[in-house]
Amino acid sequence: MQHITKSAILTGAMEIKGDDDTVDIVTKAIADLTKTVDERLKAVETVDTKALNDRLDKIETTLARPNIQTDKPTDPSAETKAFASYLRSFGGAVPAEELKTLTVSSDPQGGYLAPTEMATEFLRDLVEVSPIRAYASVRTTGAPAVSYPKRTAITNARWKGEAQTQEGSEPAFGQAEVPVRELNTFVDISNQLLADSAGQAEAEVREALAEDFAQKEGRAFLLGQGVLDPEGLLVNAGVTALASGAAAAITADALITLFYDLPATYRNAGAWAMNSTSLGALRKLKDGQGNYLWAPGLAGGQPDTILGRPVVDMVDMPDVAAGTTPIVFGDWSGYRIVDRIGLSILVNPFLLATDGVTRIHATRRTGGRVLQAAKFRKMLVAA
Repeated sequence: MQHITKSAILTGAMEIKGDDDTVDIVTKAIADLTKTVDERLKAVETVDTKALNDRLDKIETTLARPNIQTDKPTDPSAETKAFASYLRSFGGAVPAEELKTLTVSSDPQGGYLAPTEMATEFLRDLVEVSPIRAYASVRTTGAPAVSYPKRTAITNARWKGEAQTQEGSEPAFGQAEVPVRELNTFVDISNQLLADSAGQAEAEVREALAEDFAQKEGRAFLLGQGVLDPEGLLVNAGVTALASGAAAAITADALITLFYDLPATYRNAGAWAMNSTSLGALRKLKDGQGNYLWAPGLAGGQPDTILGRPVVDMVDMPDVAAGTTPIVFGDWSGYRIVDRIGLSILVNPFLLATDGVTRIHATRRTGGRVLQAAKFRKMLVAA
């Protein structure tokens, strides 16, 4: 620091030229200035150098910190003002200017900023399938059809007396063929959906195809016409139909008749088939002593029975109505199912590649037919 001395001030004053009044004024000003400078110099000389340095260090430290800005709103939020206005109005209408806030309930007014969560759980409707495959006779083949040799008649033996000449006879034979039918469809999925769903879309399509094919098969094995689809058990003309004994209803006597009309060998291996609506009606039937014909399973996992034989709930069986056959009883090994190939799913990303679409083909080749109609009896409801 450069110090200003009294001699420097006096020297400067000697160089000023003018009249006496001017000199007096200047001299007085210089004297005042000299006094001020002396006081300032004494103040500087008495300053604690250590304290000054500490203060400067604190200032430098503060200036070196990051510039962190904090919001310190002084005005209340829009929600606070609206609530205060509501309290002042004792539940009355809130002024419109207080309602100008972003809300989740309106997409353009902020709802888009609060997207919903996509759950990993996938909701599906129940797909009911007739479980005929679990009771019928099932085999696989590598051919388009399977032929079964069939004996249609036995020999013709006769009672003869002593020394009488025997008569010849021969059994009759035929053939029963089970053709393999084809069930197919396809599903188109965009490539973007396949990529963005992380495989979930394709997995869901595969599951939907499996459920659809199983449902269509179960229905065809019961009601198929045998032209493009398998032959259904209820359609086969060789299965004997017995009357229900009442118009648009089923009687207990008709059930007993149907049960014992089947040969004992088949009867002892037989099972009832009907849908849940028919089951509900049969549970109300009683014999002559007032006992229910229906007997629930005695142990867990054991099927319910009617007249001692198990009952199978098949959803594709018709309801009890005039002219229908809602009940079948028999040995289900008499119905043969032939599988050529299982459910085949082919993913084809090339066919519609220019459209950004992948096609999923699904094919199932199977067939079914009644091979031994004598093993079954069906109930025909009177019109």
